[in-house]
Amino acid sequence: MEKNQKRILLVDDDKDLLHLISMRLRAAGYAVTTAESGQAALAALAVAPPELVVTDLRMDGMDGLALFDAIHRDAPSLPVVILTAHGTIPEAVAATQRGVFGFLTKPFDPKVLLDTVAEALRLSGAPNGADQGWRTELVTRSPAMESLLNQARRVALSDAAVCILGASGTGKELLARAIHRASRRADAPFVGVNCSAIPEGLLESELFGHKKGSFTGAVQDRRGLFQAADGGTLFLDEIGDMPLSLQVKLLRVLEERVVRPVGANEDIEVNVRLLSATHRKLEDRIASGEFREDLFYRLSVVKLSLPALAERREDIPLLAGHFLVDFARRYDRPRLALSPEAMELLVAASWPGNVRQLLNVVEQAVALSATDVIPASLVRQALDAGDTALTPLDEARRAFERDYLARILKITAGNVTQAARLAGRNRTEFYRLLDRHALEPGMFKPSPRGDSERRVVSSASRMRG
Repeated sequence: MEKNQKRILLVDDDKDLLHLISMRLRAAGYAVTTAESGQAALAALAVAPPELVVTDLRMDGMDGLALFDAIHRDAPSLPVVILTAHGTIPEAVAATQRGVFGFLTKPFDPKVLLDTVAEALRLSGAPNGADQGWRTELVTRSPAMESLLNQARRVALSDAAVCILGASGTGKELLARAIHRASRRADAPFVGVNCSAIPEGLLESELFGHKKGSFTGAVQDRRGLFQAADGGTLFLDEIGDMPLSLQVKLLRVLEERVVRPVGANEDIEVNVRLLSATHRKLEDRIASGEFREDLFYRLSVVKLSLPALAERREDIPLLAGHFLVDFARRYDRPRLALSPEAMELLVAASWPGNVRQLLNVVEQAVALSATDVIPASLVRQALDAGDTALTPLDEARRAFERDYLARILKITAGNVTQAARLAGRNRTEFYRLLDRHALEPGMFKPSPRGDSERRVVSSASRMRG
């Protein structure tokens, strides 16, 4: 697949029409993945999220609208275009009211299809594959993270205030920096401050600046962070810990776009895009009187929630490998690697400290390892955890069974033997689970040619040697 190709998932149980439409889309420069059923489409989404889904309405089993509902439970911003030979005005109205981007009746003009696809991709803000420099610090292959990053990319193009939610260590500042890099303010300053790390008496001066002599120790005029970020982005981390007295002044800055330094009599205009983050539930802080409701709505025009690392386990080998490369360079040990047993421990751990904890565990194991291949014993020591077993599949609900299997297959790159062992199932049972969700192990194996097409086949066509 070319780096600048946009990815489309095409779903239709008519094989001839599926082939015809996919040829037209590829000829227009898109990378197309095809699926012959709604279940197969959900399997393809678990492997690699596209930027657009084009689906038939009438299909055996899961129809196009049911597929749309399933998609939007996990990826509400992913645009969906529905095709049908049985289109009626009520169906079209119902579909668009539910959030379907477009509704085309077959037979359709190829130009109308291509125009609809181009418009859906344009309005959804789907970036070109080559335009990925803004998110380089956020290493992921998780569909949930990809969906979040697509939303972040879209909101970056506006000046809307964004509140980033997530537990400590999930990467809230990394996401804030990525939004800044993707925005029109990318060439201006990005300034960050942790509101919980600065004493209340100094935070006002830090944010708004002060005049000489305004308090003991103010020996000269000093610009605040709002002025330092003028024209760019100011990131207020742990905004939930900001004192109430300062919340009032911050609200005024957001409403009037001016700051008044401590000890000053005049306002100074500022042009700043504000991003904030917190690990707290601000609604609870509002209920307890510790956070202003009007400020909450000003800060959270858009809310983005970062998933915990335990919710994106398929990213653990990717992140661990990324950190190893950095530590190999830092420690001048170019052949560093994790043993298979060490990697299994990492994948199965609970990760209360999220990505930051993973980084620390890998660094500690590297620092203590006398060999280039890091053993499981050092990872276990760094984790300092008791029970690190994966949740058994028979305790998992069927609703997320498909995602569970897809994550394991990603971790093992499609190796069924290893995947079955991680899941605590024999190969026969594991294949039965894969059949239930139309998952094909070959979908998860690295392609030697980098083909732009990934065909999702039915389980009946699987050949096992």
